[in-house]
Amino acid sequence: MSVDQATVRRVAHLSRIAVTEDEVAHLQGELNAILAFVEQLDEVDTTGVEPMTSVIPMQLPLRTDVVNDGGDARRVLANAPVAEDGFFAVPKVVE
Repeated sequence: MSVDQATVRRVAHLSRIAVTEDEVAHLQGELNAILAFVEQLDEVDTTGVEPMTSVIPMQLPLRTDVVNDGGDARRVLANAPVAEDGFFAVPKVVE
């Protein structure tokens, strides 16, 4: 895959990065070099390799998922920006 100058400008716009016209050609070369490196990874044989999230096998500690009412409605509602009659008050979204 090759990146043209229009794509460099679009990526810069979407990334909210100010890029001058003088920098476009340089960035085009850099992006093409990055993509060429990534394309090399397609050549690696990954047959039989399971996907992993870490190079070190680890198990995250889990707790039992218990449904409860929060214990104390007064303390729960203390976090609400606006509360009325023991409930969270939110703006009306349907007209």
